Amino acid sequence: MRDAVDGFLGQWADQRADLDLDAMGTIGRVLRLSRLVSAHLKEYFAQHGIETWEFDVLATLRRGGRPLTAKELAASVMIGSAALTNRVDRLVARGLVTREPVPGDRRSLHIDLTEEGRELVDATVEGHVRNQREILSGLAPEDADEFNRLLRALLVSLGDEAR
Repeated sequence: MRDAVDGFLGQWADQRADLDLDAMGTIGRVLRLSRLVSAHLKEYFAQHGIETWEFDVLATLRRGGRPLTAKELAASVMIGSAALTNRVDRLVARGLVTREPVPGDRRSLHIDLTEEGRELVDATVEGHVRNQREILSGLAPEDADEFNRLLRALLVSLGDEAR
């Protein structure tokens, strides 16, 4: 079985046989996998009238179980404060989140789901979980477990640890 990355690596090997291309193959596959998975997720969320980033913000608030400060939310969804402000503005305009001052801290805001936002997340998340299982269905369960373990080890080695 060969994938598109094998073709690219073959071209490099033809031109530069002196290079060790193992890491290039791994990183290339991770990047291609990310794009393919993103496309599948985007398609699923579009069926529910939302974009991937919208679900990401709404789901972060939902699983947090409480209002989050902008700083907490930005750290969890891994974006900068300017991008978060833009996204929250758009979600407020859609009536999916609220933004309220944090008591005793005039500079901070709590961001929380509205009832409509909570209903949207709850209506979407079960299908999202099924969609993710379908994306991974090309792997045997034990291979999926090993893949998950290896990805976790790599992410932690790059500094991506639970908060």
